[in-house]
Amino acid sequence: MLPALMGLTAAAAASAAGYQCMAPEGQWFGRTFAGGIPGSRQIALTFDDGPNDPHTLKLLEVLAKHGVRATFFMIGRYVRQRPDVARTVAEAGHVIGNHTFTHPLLIFESAAQTRTQLTDCRQALQDAIGEHSNLFRPPFGGRRPATLRIARELGLETVMWNVTGYDWNAPSPAVIEKKVARQIRGGDVILLHDGGHRDLGADRTQTVIAADKLIARYKAEGYEFVAIPEMMKQSGNRLALPSE
Repeated sequence: MLPALMGLTAAAAASAAGYQCMAPEGQWFGRTFAGGIPGSRQIALTFDDGPNDPHTLKLLEVLAKHGVRATFFMIGRYVRQRPDVARTVAEAGHVIGNHTFTHPLLIFESAAQTRTQLTDCRQALQDAIGEHSNLFRPPFGGRRPATLRIARELGLETVMWNVTGYDWNAPSPAVIEKKVARQIRGGDVILLHDGGHRDLGADRTQTVIAADKLIARYKAEGYEFVAIPEMMKQSGNRLALPSE
């Protein structure tokens, strides 16, 4: 009986650890920022997998129309290909963070590979736009203790999310809006995508339309849209400062 119980316990622990590797709000492996601030009326829109022409630029038009700052987590290899789009995002006043160089699932990467992914992306951003935030989002949300340790050693703040529009397969704007609405509580970090990790040029038309509708809806309900550093500051987390 005891060996069986020990086996079940080990299996349960392994399952829990596996869940924490991917769970956006999991904190077992180290502190991350994921929103979910009780009582807050702030919302932070975040967009992964850009820069992506033309959809990142169309999204900038939507954000400008509503006077909203957002946070963009960019893939380094795309920044190398389209530094002009990255610069346009920065010049529009939005926050830009590190989403690795090639978008691997970091739980399967060695410490050396992880460090290279982060430093290569940081260098691509530095070359394209100069100063940028010290925010980092792991691809797919995947991380393990070594991932977060390396990020900290590089001076990066790991940012997750607590609301997602499940937009990576380009559902209709109505579906994206409905999925987000089910999760909004205030003090939320919303995950959406302005690009796709497989190839440059992913069609994000539906996300652009959904973002327009979401901003209009929640502004009308009295929510304030902010960039991640503003939300972190309100919550008492360290403010994400420009990289040195």
